[in-house]
Amino acid sequence: MGPVRSLRRTNPLTIIVGVVLCIVIFIFILQPSNSDPPARKAAAASNPLSPPTSPFRKQNEQANGKRIPPPVVHYHMNNLTSSSDPVGNRETVLILTPLAKFYQEYWDNLLRLSYPHELVTLAFIIPKNREGNAATAALQEQITKTQKSGPEKKRFASIIIERQDFEPPLVSQTETERHKMENQKARRAAMSRARNSLLFTTLGPSTSWVLWLDADIVETPPTLIQDLAAHNKPIIVPNCFQRFTDPKTRRRAERPYDFNSWQDSETAQKLAEGMGKDDILLEGYAQMATYRTLMAYMAENNGDLKQEVDLDGVGGTALLVKAEVHRDGAMFPPFPFYNLIETEGFAKMAKRLGWSSFGLPNYKVYHYNE
Repeated sequence: MGPVRSLRRTNPLTIIVGVVLCIVIFIFILQPSNSDPPARKAAAASNPLSPPTSPFRKQNEQANGKRIPPPVVHYHMNNLTSSSDPVGNRETVLILTPLAKFYQEYWDNLLRLSYPHELVTLAFIIPKNREGNAATAALQEQITKTQKSGPEKKRFASIIIERQDFEPPLVSQTETERHKMENQKARRAAMSRARNSLLFTTLGPSTSWVLWLDADIVETPPTLIQDLAAHNKPIIVPNCFQRFTDPKTRRRAERPYDFNSWQDSETAQKLAEGMGKDDILLEGYAQMATYRTLMAYMAENNGDLKQEVDLDGVGGTALLVKAEVHRDGAMFPPFPFYNLIETEGFAKMAKRLGWSSFGLPNYKVYHYNE
């Protein structure tokens, strides 16, 4: 009869390998199969009191039915960057859109933006009227398609929808009604209130950049965010144009659309001196010739896309702002501020705070043509 091996003589390495293998199998069995990628999971908020620009996941209740107390979170704001390389530095972007009417082309263009979507939060403010209800329903339908069943790389970090707590001043939102001179003060004051409400409720402590993007901007370069941020300016705006069919040639053409990005003139300053404190200067109307230098007319055929110009007023169709500018207090005055209002008043307020505005006359985005 052969000798019997004692357990004490078993190779210790065999026992260690067996234990490790059991642990690995145990972890694999317990790990959820639908867990998010690390980048998204790390960015998720764990409590309702977390910053609104973090995606929120409802936490589980304890056995006694009580929720875990909210954590105390420290944010080192001096470590927050807004640089010329936002992708390399993993800088978060907050895209803000006041939305009165939903355009599918706007949403499609948004999905084409090449900035990493896991670093982007979308936020909308919508009026509480019949048209706003229709816009909300259409928006939510697209959000569901994108965030639940769309490709992972197309999903945004989080999406916020807010409804206005005040009535819009105009019943109709057609392009003709919106641009009537007599409607400008009331319309733009309401726009300012909407922009401020949206900004103040969504700007989180980790936000590096704020991109204001109007709901009727339907075409931009996919690299819009990277291109604008590469200039590393506190406030920068591209040129907003509109595509149309020329009635004379029957060919597709383009024309300037946004006239709110300008360099001031002595004529405009003298006009302001003779105005009352509640009056506002408007641009783009023959009845009020300011003779400002408009960025809309600075565009050149095959011009340098990176050419920069100093601006005294900015439009808000597509406007990239370093978040620290807003944190310093620059907002959209819903009242005449040095006889300016909304985005033009914002540029003036930012300048009073020490922040300059810049424009890119040859870099174009396109407005919907009704």
